Amino acid sequence: MSPNAGARTERPPAPEPLPHPVVDNHCHLDIARGDLETPALPVAEAITAAAAVGVPRIVQIGCDLERARWAVAALADHPQLVAGVALHPNEAPLVVAAGRLDDAMAELEQLVRSHDRVRAVGETGLDFFRTGEDGIAAQVESFRRHIDLAKRTDSTLVIHDRDAHDAVLRVLDEEGAPERWVMHCFSGDAAFARACLDRGAHLSFAGTVTFGNAGHLREALAMAPQDRLLVETDAPFLTPAPHRGRLNASYLIPITMRLMAQVRGEDLGELCAAVEANTDRAFGGSW
Repeated sequence: MSPNAGARTERPPAPEPLPHPVVDNHCHLDIARGDLETPALPVAEAITAAAAVGVPRIVQIGCDLERARWAVAALADHPQLVAGVALHPNEAPLVVAAGRLDDAMAELEQLVRSHDRVRAVGETGLDFFRTGEDGIAAQVESFRRHIDLAKRTDSTLVIHDRDAHDAVLRVLDEEGAPERWVMHCFSGDAAFARACLDRGAHLSFAGTVTFGNAGHLREALAMAPQDRLLVETDAPFLTPAPHRGRLNASYLIPITMRLMAQVRGEDLGELCAAVEANTDRAFGGSW
């Protein structure tokens, strides 16, 4: 074990509760970070800890078939959750190479239609950071299929975009964006934010917006209309400063929300209320 491994796996302290509830609109309660064998917090404990600081609801994202099944099954025991199901962009080339894309998409459609709290198709999209040129065609094919599924099932499309801004917009323009779509863990600058907003997106900001080198994200956050803003953890990843590198969970959302209010010069309670309403609208209503 490395000298700082204990610090990396230590649970950060709970922040001061928010004055108004918000929703963590993108979380992976079932995923363990790469340096752990199991998730940092049991699901019930993670949900309870989040509710204690003003985050009573969570969108659980399943990004391969196994995790999509888990997300849907979790709805029965946890009314605080809604689910999103999809093939992650980095999963798509593996599925395509195995000749299983048609079967996978058919199962995802069954999952979407199986429960009224499966609200999203995602996370899908494009990732040119981890997948090389040989996987791009498969990612694009999968992305197109997910866009079609979201439109046919009146679901929210949740987009993963890493180093692929222009390509994501090009595919959306070619296919036509669904009525509701979210740019998960927004990673672009103000110009890219404007391009997404013009196409109807909600922009979701994660702990990355608190990082010292994220001035471009804060510029995008500052210019976005209040009624298009969402907040997320992407837990167990992307822990906000000052806990960057340690374990992330939904109970740390207040850190990101306070930074968002500071950057925008807005009252924290009013911004929280807006983000909560935005999330309900973006995911097809309250739960």
